[in-house]
Amino acid sequence: MKIATLTTAALLAVGIVSTADAQTLKKVAEANKITVAYRESSVPFSYLIGPTKAVGFSVDLSEAIIDDVRKAIKKPNLDVGYVAVTSQNRIPLLQNGTIDLECGSTTNNTTRSKDVTFAINHFYTGTRLLTKTNSGIKNYPDLAGKPVVSTSGTTNVQVIRRYDTEKNLGMDFKYGKDHADSFLLVENDRAVAFAMDDILLYGLRANSKNPELFHVVGDALQVEPYACMLRKDDPEFKKLVDGAITRLMKSGEFSKLYTKWFESAIVPKGINLKLPMSQELKANLKALSDKPAM
Repeated sequence: MKIATLTTAALLAVGIVSTADAQTLKKVAEANKITVAYRESSVPFSYLIGPTKAVGFSVDLSEAIIDDVRKAIKKPNLDVGYVAVTSQNRIPLLQNGTIDLECGSTTNNTTRSKDVTFAINHFYTGTRLLTKTNSGIKNYPDLAGKPVVSTSGTTNVQVIRRYDTEKNLGMDFKYGKDHADSFLLVENDRAVAFAMDDILLYGLRANSKNPELFHVVGDALQVEPYACMLRKDDPEFKKLVDGAITRLMKSGEFSKLYTKWFESAIVPKGINLKLPMSQELKANLKALSDKPAM
């Protein structure tokens, strides 16, 4: 795949696309191109295994959706562009038309639903802590007065700051620009713990240089759903994306993809996360809900 390497400033300079006069399928058909987002370090959802190769569970979901787009607009040779996004810029880049679809590790919540639309939920996770095994950190009270990192632009920042306020722990907050940056702060002892969705922490640990030096601890705070993001007020495209996800869930292909990325050896190191499907996700294979977290 050919991946765009543009700065955030350059991407945000792209003209605003109004959903009132340019629906996604119409836009894609006219340009003969769909542009999808990927994340650089959201293992196992979307991450790089080389300078120009993004893989993961969410990447596979995106590819299935793209196949349905090709059929819907009758363009089997539809061009596909790929743009790296971060937690901070993923919503603006969707809103301004730089990307047409974002399937990564994005929480579906009511605040974001004011700006974007979410497809059917495809994962459920909760905020936990990654720390060094010799740190002595076992749960949130152990973080009192200590440096704690989370990734800018994520819901986890709000979750951990709210907990800190409620418990009056006086944590010293730091913010990474992406998940890899946040992990590095723990690795280099600039923070004692990284508060993030537990599945992403397991993925970062598994792909680190020395996985045995880290572990994931703490109670799960605020279980939340992940879902693909679409532009607001585009029911035609939401129907297509929901249809693709529904097809995968009902046919059993979704469960096979889950096994591939969460219960089998994954690239690049062949590490198995050994994470069984949650009860919430099992239930949603039948409910097909796009209900947001509060």
